[in-house]
Amino acid sequence: MEEPKKHRVTRQRQLILEELRKVTSHPTADEIYQIVRSKLPNISLGTVYRNLEVLSETGAIQKIDMDKNRLRYDGNPTGHFHIKCTGCGKVADLHNIPEIPVTLHAYEGWSILGHRLDFFGICPECAESDADLNMSSNQND
Repeated sequence: MEEPKKHRVTRQRQLILEELRKVTSHPTADEIYQIVRSKLPNISLGTVYRNLEVLSETGAIQKIDMDKNRLRYDGNPTGHFHIKCTGCGKVADLHNIPEIPVTLHAYEGWSILGHRLDFFGICPECAESDADLNMSSNQND
């Protein structure tokens, strides 16, 4: 069996991790790049992408794949679920949802390695905006 690859902690990687753990917005790599670049002006977008991949592989962060071509990242690596607004694209944490048991090793001979459950809906801001639009169109009738 091959040993996991060890990754040294670089200044860039540490800063990316620190900045990602400060936000709850589940930013994209481009958004993280903009945040980190204000503190390390010479950092490249490629460096941010590579470090996000390493941090994800090591379990320090979560990679969230809820968009077709747009990964988001979560600085909270503990197991929890996410919900995405189909209106504005915002991704938020879902709390107080019972964990799905992943100890289903006896189920039909499968060895469960993990699970993924995505929720989609309309965030309060988009729902309010839709309600405002409906009210104004009803007043114009």
